[in-house]
Amino acid sequence: MYKNKKTTLVIMGIMALVVTMLAGLLVGCAGSTASTTDSQAASVESTDNSQGESGEITVYTALEDEQIEEYLKVFNASYPNIKVNIVRESTGIITARLLAEKDNPQADLVWGTAASSLLVLDENNMLEPYAPAGVENILPQFKSDKSIPTWVGIDVWETAFAVNIVELEKLGLTIDDIKSYDDLLRPELQGHIVMPNPASSGTGLLTVTGILQIKGKDTDAGWKYLSDLHENIDQYVHSGSKPAKMAGAGECVIGISFGYACIKQVREGLPVEVVFPAEGSGWDLEANALMKKNTINPAALTFLDWAISDEAMALYKENYPILANGRGGTYDGISGDPVKQLIDNDLAWVAANREDILTQWNEKFDGKTVAQ
Repeated sequence: MYKNKKTTLVIMGIMALVVTMLAGLLVGCAGSTASTTDSQAASVESTDNSQGESGEITVYTALEDEQIEEYLKVFNASYPNIKVNIVRESTGIITARLLAEKDNPQADLVWGTAASSLLVLDENNMLEPYAPAGVENILPQFKSDKSIPTWVGIDVWETAFAVNIVELEKLGLTIDDIKSYDDLLRPELQGHIVMPNPASSGTGLLTVTGILQIKGKDTDAGWKYLSDLHENIDQYVHSGSKPAKMAGAGECVIGISFGYACIKQVREGLPVEVVFPAEGSGWDLEANALMKKNTINPAALTFLDWAISDEAMALYKENYPILANGRGGTYDGISGDPVKQLIDNDLAWVAANREDILTQWNEKFDGKTVAQ
């Protein structure tokens, strides 16, 4: 059903972060075997960046709109002479666009896009190795394992459910009835759940691949669960945050989304409670990369340096408790260490089998997807 796990993307499960952070076990992450030579990569690493504090760059990102606005205010305060042109889409759309532009890349860099997508780009030799200033502060499991990394992570996001408790009670259920993925199969919830489409949403993809792994990725149990869940799905949408917003607005009872988007509804005073599934959350890593182009824009290097700086990490920490530098925190909705909520995620398997999984998902379930 899936490609051999011994792909050129050699990751020994980035989620061994849990073990690494708690027990110090070794984890490896990788992209593909890039054709860029060490001497070529070194030329980027050692570029005189004195010209990098002015100019214009194009940045592709899957970060949330409100996050981009907040983060860029801080960047622009430090680098007022760099104009940043943002192209923002959901992860799947950004990934498809980058692949379509492979022979004529338009983006100078990618910022805050799923590591599983960057692994696909790396496999296609589309990323230029670059070691941003401070890369030594990023945990090894959160960056590619090349001597000069092709991608560098910033934070982690994970599956969560936004549950509208007012609408839930109309169905005769309480929040105590919604604790796990299996609870989403309750007959009372038929037609009351909204979920992201994994082909267009990174949150949808990490949720689907998380379920397949939880249920047994080499079995049919995960697909059987997704078929059962499909019976309760009202619609699939093209945004990871939209289901949480719909739950907050009472447009659905449960929105399968991600932690930050769900908790944002609570912070806005909406009648939502956040559930992190008892089986564990599927997850992915938001990461940055320099696109391979004939001419590297020095301002792109400046941006990538800033994007893993202490200043930037402090901004990310406001939204995500698991940071690539290991200095995360906690946030409402998770008691204790949020790392423990994450499943043992095999991102190499996700990247290698992404197209096969999406093809099968579309064949089975895409009929309930709504227009953009």
